[in-house]
Amino acid sequence: MTAPAARLLIVGPQGSGKGTQGARVAEALGVPAISTGDMFRAAIAGKTPLGLEVQAIIEAGDLVPDELTSAVVRERLSETDAAAGFLLDGYPRNLGQVSDFDAFLTDRGEKLTSVIELSVPRDESIERLTLRAQQQGRTDDTEDVIANRLRIYERETAPILDVYRERGIVDTIDGVGTLDGITARVVSALQARGLSAEAVR
Repeated sequence: MTAPAARLLIVGPQGSGKGTQGARVAEALGVPAISTGDMFRAAIAGKTPLGLEVQAIIEAGDLVPDELTSAVVRERLSETDAAAGFLLDGYPRNLGQVSDFDAFLTDRGEKLTSVIELSVPRDESIERLTLRAQQQGRTDDTEDVIANRLRIYERETAPILDVYRERGIVDTIDGVGTLDGITARVVSALQARGLSAEAVR
């Protein structure tokens, strides 16, 4: 029996470590780790029509609308390196984007293999983000600003997990612990779904 393709999402609040874990897990599976930020930067650098549109919106200080974000994702996932699988970080961000993404995968005859939820207590997220802001000298990242970002996540992004839970594809991982320990938990959950992942050394 052929192992399923690794088509993954990694979801978690700011400060959950999803960027770091996403990169490690994607490496273990041999698929590209793709974040919305990376996609926007690549589209802008490539001067694609979508990239130029995104650049104009960002330079105006506005948020990129869902339809355009979804179009950039479709463009990126159509590249050859994502043909055998991918790990997406930061998309879909809300229920509207889930619908767009479902339509895209259905058109390609594909399904998600797993949605990795990194579960981190709110206090832990705030502590990590406050520490990171101090280390990076980001004075605008106050506790109030951080708490507001987490509220947006809870209001807009957390509900997508309910949709994927109904489909039985959410793997909830305890996001507190050592870097290697958390990666090992994710890899173990993916192996239980039939994905062959190497432990990251």
